[in-house]
Amino acid sequence: MKPYPIQCVSIVIPVYNEEESLPELLRRTEAACAQLTQAYEIVLVDDGSRDASAQILEDAAAREGSPVVAVILNRNYGQHAAIMAGFEHSKGDVVITLDADLQNPPEEIPRLVAQAALGYDVVGTVRNNRQDSAWRRWPSRLINLAVQRSTGVAMSDYGCMLRAYRRSIVDAMLACRERSTFIPILANSFARHTTEVLVEHAEREHGDSKYSPMRLINLMFDLITCMTTTPLRLLSIIGFSMALLGGLFAILLIVLRLIFGATWAGDGTFVLFAVLFVFTGGQFIGMGLLGEYLGRMYSDVRARPRFFIEKIVRAEPQPPAAHTHTPSFTNTAQVQS
Repeated sequence: MKPYPIQCVSIVIPVYNEEESLPELLRRTEAACAQLTQAYEIVLVDDGSRDASAQILEDAAAREGSPVVAVILNRNYGQHAAIMAGFEHSKGDVVITLDADLQNPPEEIPRLVAQAALGYDVVGTVRNNRQDSAWRRWPSRLINLAVQRSTGVAMSDYGCMLRAYRRSIVDAMLACRERSTFIPILANSFARHTTEVLVEHAEREHGDSKYSPMRLINLMFDLITCMTTTPLRLLSIIGFSMALLGGLFAILLIVLRLIFGATWAGDGTFVLFAVLFVFTGGQFIGMGLLGEYLGRMYSDVRARPRFFIEKIVRAEPQPPAAHTHTPSFTNTAQVQS
């Protein structure tokens, strides 16, 4: 593994209804990036916020000498689609993703850049002393275990979006055109050298989590179905096993019925209902999984864009000074529609 030269670092942050945390996020992120020896840009993607988040981002990008790039989507497309939009408009040799809720501190950015400079394609993170509630932690652990088992990609914490990606990995992800994807797993499918570092985790100070129970369920299906066909294979094995056991159970019931009579078997009514429910449940599970895959194929065949960008606000580039590490941006804001 060879050291990786880094000229510029991009920080990509998806934003959805985070107006209360944005001023602190911008201050802390810029302060952390100021410690870097490389040029940097902070790409904030507004994912269809319904509060003043988009205006705050535009104002930040229009500031004199601002390193901020504001990408405004026309509606809410989801966290991972917003990150992909940020990837498309980032220029760094290393791209770092970060959530806007400040639960993962921006102060960890220099550590991730240092690890990427050692030659790692992907630098993942593991939340130390996680501050989320138990109903968020335990499902997350189960999902991480399921993903590791089904994909064979050994990472400890797929839910932490504070990660660093080499430019070649970002370009490979952008070349993939599927509509639904999960960025950490997609990146690992292209990476040769990966590592993980422990990072601190803080309580959420403003607002509520954007992941409702239903969105967590949708995320779980995305995790399982976007990178592997293992559930289909397991479904075939389970279906065959259920059919075999069902046949053996039917033979056993007939033998016991002949030996002990109808009274012992309760005339077979409840036994038949139990068998019916087992097989019906198995059929519904299979239909649900098949529906997930067919729905994903349908979305890919339609080939609709992942997102639609309403406008981009960034400063015009200027040649970097030879003796400073400040970002190469001028004071003139440029709006692209």
